[in-house]
Amino acid sequence: MSAPSAARILASAAATGLPGTWKLARGRAITLRPTTDGVVRIAHGRVWATVDGPHGGNPDDAGDHILQVGRSMVLRAGQRVVLEAWNASGASYFAWDPVPDAVTVARRRVDLSVVLQPLSDLRVAASLAVRAMGQLAGGFVRLGWALVRPGSAAPARCDRRAFG
Repeated sequence: MSAPSAARILASAAATGLPGTWKLARGRAITLRPTTDGVVRIAHGRVWATVDGPHGGNPDDAGDHILQVGRSMVLRAGQRVVLEAWNASGASYFAWDPVPDAVTVARRRVDLSVVLQPLSDLRVAASLAVRAMGQLAGGFVRLGWALVRPGSAAPARCDRRAFG
């Protein structure tokens, strides 16, 4: 015997229901495999939801969830979940709402290396520019000294390269 399709299970339920929701008869289960990210919302009753793994080590990442009226569960595209009506008084009703693409787009990580490397290069260039301006200022001082006192020798310059 082949497994009944989701459409056949949902169509076999009584016609009375909540607008915009799917009816899941008591004791029945359905497997959802969404092709887009979305949210399952419980409109009436209680549903036992089993999500395929992998599951984390803490209780919030467990595969089984009991969802009651007003509760919801976010599902990613391709994630499989089995919903079973777990309501003693009758059917449960749920809604599937796809999440718009603008919401599902994850925040892009900023690659700071494209800024940090040029910033480092500018720091080195600035230090070289400061050193060059200091040497230029020293040259102007010696030139001015030589022009003001033409007969005297300019003060000796200490060249670091001669000692290093």
